[in-house]
Amino acid sequence: MTFSTHIAPVAVGPGAFLTLHYRLAGPAGDVINTFAGKPATLSLGTGQLAPAMERCLLGLTEGAHAHFELAAGEAFGERNAGMQQWVARKLLDAMGEPGACHSVGDVLHFPTPDGQGSYAGVVLQLRDDGAVLFDFNHPLAGRPVTFEVQLIGVL
Repeated sequence: MTFSTHIAPVAVGPGAFLTLHYRLAGPAGDVINTFAGKPATLSLGTGQLAPAMERCLLGLTEGAHAHFELAAGEAFGERNAGMQQWVARKLLDAMGEPGACHSVGDVLHFPTPDGQGSYAGVVLQLRDDGAVLFDFNHPLAGRPVTFEVQLIGVL
């Protein structure tokens, strides 16, 4: 008697733990791309990926390689003008290197209020008094996003 032991590939479901390569790109090109380096490891439902991207992954199986086109604002929401804020030189000095020079386009990282993480702001404008206008929107907010993924493992 012969037995077949065919095991179906594991599919991504809510709460799945994944090892994958992924690429996020907007109209100006890649923002994140792990294909040339170490794969990412993450768990669905923990906020590591935007909900729209998590929905794209549901049902994919180990070994899958897929591309998704997300409409403007779908992945990271719309751009929010309230996320552009002036930060005084005094506060910048207290949070980083006192007297540091910044240029338009620089990305600075700020600690979260709980001190457990950080968030980034892009320098938009500089004032003579040293204050800096930052854009704290996600770089892909309000833009169409290409999401490419290659699933290596699913638990």
